[in-house]
Amino acid sequence: MFGLYPHIEPYQADRLPAGDGHALYWEACGNPHGKPAVVLHGGPGSGCTPGHRRLFDPAAYRVVLFDQRNCGRSTPHASDPGTNLETNTTSRLVADIERIRSHLRIERWLVYGNSWGSTLALAYAERHPRRVTEMVLAAVTTTRPSEIDWLYHGLREYFPGEWEQFRGALPEGERDGDLVEAYARLLTSLDANIRERAAQAWCEWEDAIVKRSASDAPNPRYADRRFRMAFARIVTHYFRHRAWLEEGQLIRDAGTLAGIPGVLIHGRHDLTSPLGTAEELHHAWPGSELLVVDSGHLSSDAAMAEAIVAATDRFARR
Repeated sequence: MFGLYPHIEPYQADRLPAGDGHALYWEACGNPHGKPAVVLHGGPGSGCTPGHRRLFDPAAYRVVLFDQRNCGRSTPHASDPGTNLETNTTSRLVADIERIRSHLRIERWLVYGNSWGSTLALAYAERHPRRVTEMVLAAVTTTRPSEIDWLYHGLREYFPGEWEQFRGALPEGERDGDLVEAYARLLTSLDANIRERAAQAWCEWEDAIVKRSASDAPNPRYADRRFRMAFARIVTHYFRHRAWLEEGQLIRDAGTLAGIPGVLIHGRHDLTSPLGTAEELHHAWPGSELLVVDSGHLSSDAAMAEAIVAATDRFARR
């Protein structure tokens, strides 16, 4: 389907202690002696999926996937209201990537990231450029305040009814302020019903804005209460703190990636991540390549998936 490789299972999986009480789930699949690659999932807080394994030639790549802090199969899980997210930050995720690389005795690897994963990939590569052989970024984001504001305020122009529902789920006095901050507060309420309603409303908005068509079926992951709560908590935690990044930091520092081949793949119809961010990054990153495809935001869209596989296939031969 869509030029993806067949489904495969990991040949190795474990949890790695990461300090602060965290244990990171990681897995390796493909060829144990192949070209190393690491997958950075979106969200933040979405967790890695079996579909990510299909973006790489299993005969050519040793693919490492992991669930970022507090989500997926990593522990403690953010669906538990007692889980404190204070030690879940961008800089700690960057350190986690290095921890996994060192644990697996990998010298250098290709870095793949989609959506939030592209932000994390840039933060990692700009901190550790000597550990990166190539990069493939899909649905490019840099999590600037303007990008966050677009997601939860600007997109009302395209989804007015859905946005009114999203906004209307908040207490009346908080509907005209920072919606991310307001949801973050509700998601830490002592009242379980308030938390559940907030997570449901948050995920309904997230689902609405990535669909190519209003008739598309809901994302089944949002039907899982545990996933829904962890995802909403982690996203609001990161976005209310602007991902602990300086304004425009990742584009400003893209010059450090000179010499690292990079393919930026962006959907022409991606409303959640306007194309301008990918274009800015492309101009700031010497030697990068920007591919605009007939797709939306999701890496599972046919044109997006085919472009990702074409990029990983090309780099498999380097």
